[in-house]
Formats: sequence, C-alpha cells, structure tokens
Amino acid sequence: MCGIVGFHGPERVVGDMIIGLTALQHRGQDAAGIATFDGDAFHLHKGQGLVNDVFKPKHTKKLTGNTGIGHVRYTTQGANDSDLAQPFTTSYPFGLAMVHNGNVINFRDVAKLLHDKYHVLPKTTNDLELIMYTFASELRVKDLDRISVVDIFDAVETTQELVKGAYATVTIIAGHGLLAFTDPLGIRPLVMGRRDTPEGPVYAFASESTCFDYLDFEFVENVGPGQAIFIDNNFQVHYKNQNTVPKAFCVFEQIYFAREDSTIHGRLVARERVRLGKIIARKVVDAGLKPDMVIDVPSSGYFSASGLAEAIGVPYRRAMVKNNHMGRSFIVPTQAGREDVVKKKLNPIRAFVEGKKVAVVDDSIVRGTTSRRIVRLLREAGASEVYFISSAPPIVSPCIYGIDMAMSTELIAANYTEEEICQFIEADKVIYQDLSDLQDLFAEERGHGGSCFACFTGKYPTGDVTRYLRHIQEERQSHRIVDKVPSVSAKAPLPTEH
Repeated sequence: MCGIVGFHGPERVVGDMIIGLTALQHRGQDAAGIATFDGDAFHLHKGQGLVNDVFKPKHTKKLTGNTGIGHVRYTTQGANDSDLAQPFTTSYPFGLAMVHNGNVINFRDVAKLLHDKYHVLPKTTNDLELIMYTFASELRVKDLDRISVVDIFDAVETTQELVKGAYATVTIIAGHGLLAFTDPLGIRPLVMGRRDTPEGPVYAFASESTCFDYLDFEFVENVGPGQAIFIDNNFQVHYKNQNTVPKAFCVFEQIYFAREDSTIHGRLVARERVRLGKIIARKVVDAGLKPDMVIDVPSSGYFSASGLAEAIGVPYRRAMVKNNHMGRSFIVPTQAGREDVVKKKLNPIRAFVEGKKVAVVDDSIVRGTTSRRIVRLLREAGASEVYFISSAPPIVSPCIYGIDMAMSTELIAANYTEEEICQFIEADKVIYQDLSDLQDLFAEERGHGGSCFACFTGKYPTGDVTRYLRHIQEERQSHRIVDKVPSVSAKAPLPTEH
C-alpha cells in the first residue's frame, strides 16, 4: 500500500504536492519522491524516510514545473532501498514519469513479456517498472508525430489487459499532459479534484480525498475500475470508461488503511468505522461480557470503539496515549520492528484502567504478536480483565493486492481457533467481527459497488492466484522481509516471541 498524487495546472505545483503527500504519510513511511516537468525536462528527487525528511527547501527549489507526480512508499514487493523509491522515469517515448499504488501479481509473466517481446530489461524489482514499460512499449508503436488521446487510451487498455493485479497510477507524458488509470476491478483507490485559479484550473489526482481538504480542491470524482483520465496541456479532460463504481474495492481501506476523514465512493471512513463498532456490539452482549469501559488502539480503532461503547451503553475512554512521533506499526516491514514501534508508541493511562474490565478495540488481528503486546501493556497497567475486540473478521488468507500480509504463515487466524488466539494474545476473550455483517455493510446493493473480501474468504477477484502466491513468497524470502512464523504443514504450536 502506498500513497500517490498528481497535479497539472497553470502554476508551479511542488508546494501543493508536498502538502498532499504529507496528508498521505499514513500510507507509506519508507520512502518519498516527486517528479515535476517544466516543459523542457523532468526534475526528480526521492529518498528514504518521511516527506519532511526527504524534501528540504534546497530540493523543492529545483522541482520546477506546472505538472508533477509524487509518492510515499510502504514496502510490499521488493526490498526497502532508495533505488525502489518512486517516481520512475523513462526517456522514450516522449519522456514518461510514473507512480503507482498496488501490486502486480503476474510480475514474472510481465517481466518475461517485456524481455521477449519488447526487448526491455527492468532494472529493479519494483513492479511499477512493469506497468511503466508495458505502457511505454505500447505507446511507442503509435504514430508519435501525431499521437492522439485515442492512441494513449489504446496503450492504457493493452497495459490493463497484460498487467494483472491491483494498481492505481498517475503518469506525466512529457509535452502532452497528465494521465491516470486503474486496474480493471478498481481494487485500489484514486480520486480526482479541481481548484479554479485566475490563470485557469488546477487538476489533481490522489489516493484519498483528504488531500483535497488541505488544498481547497473540489472533489470531482473517483477514478473507476479500468478507467483512464487524461488531462491535456489545454486542461481539457478526456475519459476512457466513465463507470465509477468499483467491482472489487479493497474493504481493508475502510477498516484500517484510509484516513478517517477521507470519503471513499461516497462513504465517510469515520462513519463506516462507527458502524463496524455498533455491529459487533451484538457479539459482545451475546458473549455475556460486561466491560467497565471501552478503549481503542490508537488511532484506527477509535471510531469503532466509540460505536461499540455507544451501542452497549458503556463509557468510552481514550486510555492509551499514542506517541505521534512514531509511525504506524502495521507498515513496518518486520515483526521485530512492529513490536518495537508498539512498545514505544503506546502508553496506557494507569489511573483509567487499573482494576477495570477493559474492552480494547483494534481494527484487526493480523499476526497476533502486536495484539499480545497491547494486552500485556494493559495488564501491566492494572487492568483486571482484557477483552480484545477486532472490528474486522478473522484474516485467513494473504493479500496479494498491496497490503503487507502476503504469506498465510503470517496470519494467526489462518492456523488457529479463536480460543487458541485468545490464549496466545493472553486476553480473557477475543471477539471478531462476523464476515456476513461486514459483507452486508459493504454490499453492492447499498451503492458501494463491489468489494474485495479476499483476506477474509480466500476468494480472489482476479481468479486463481496459487502460482502468484508462490512467486510472492519466493520473492519476499529472497529479500529477507518474511517474519518467522510456524509451519502450517501440520498443527503447529502457537508462535513464540522473537
């Protein structure tokens, strides 16, 4: 999962881009990058770290131009190093600069096609290269002296046919304009905005609508499944496929990844998380639990916790203080790193929890070790009982579409019962959201469009992915970003601490 932006207008865009990327910092903390085009040349700066660490005044001063794209990276495919930071550029045809959010799942097939048919050898393991070079190779067979919008959209369509997986992309085509397109299922988010200025309109694309709130942009529309939008140098907007309802939008965006103040396909994320808390209240009551208070795991658990507290008539307390200078533990590449972040990030308020039965709400339970650390923190602060509530159902299948849980051996619910999980995380009770309730909340007939529930069901919208799962496992192991977790060849003991 990453965050991307793209801007095209009559004025210099780098200032808006820095603000936009900072608003998306929760989507990636490993690296950041910006490419701008000034009418003659690309200007590129990228590096490891947060946006404010990577971009200093001396860097932004050189990022001239009225067209730009930017990226914040969270490592899923490939190693975490500066060479893999986006954007990527290529000089032919015209000059292209591209960013993407998502994962290519048939990366070996596409790499072979690029080598055998197009005679292109990708330089890195970043799957953005596969998208960029496929698009570039299809574009270069057109009449480049008289390139048309139809030609550009034809190249997009072929790219979408050849490249499988989940992706939202924004591309600068030097001297021609700004292009955005998504995978045919609309798995990853991308939105379009506009701000009017005396010199003319500025158009923007971003992973989440919250960017536009900071920049006084008007939300225009979602970039739908398989849709392409091209904004030319006269700021005319051209469309391929204006269907804006997703066929398999990632439901984990609503549960965890997106910011609470973002609106996704017409639904405010904060409101949906409150609903998740209210829905799971029935299971808490049916289990006979009577907590003294409901608390959240900051900060993605807040709205679900408040919904649960309201539904069962128990006080909500913000009883865990978050150190805002620490990053999101989920997107740290290793388990040891995640646990270290949790230890340094969260501090229970002893006076609130001491001697109390506490229901603690988190967005999900993925590997279990972070949940166990949270339970231990609460017990050390004096909680008499701890009930761990997951606003997501059990995660039983790996995500191959851009969220860092790409091996089934990393998923505690794929191998153990709820009772065993409860024992492992040392809680008095574990309660998961019902899958059927989650599916009903985001049902297509409620106007949300289709959703991807693959991590909860094992049913992948792109079809049989067995071979791709094996490839991802091999790739991750080769870069040593795999957590050591028990074998699932037989009933394995519960995972131990590293």
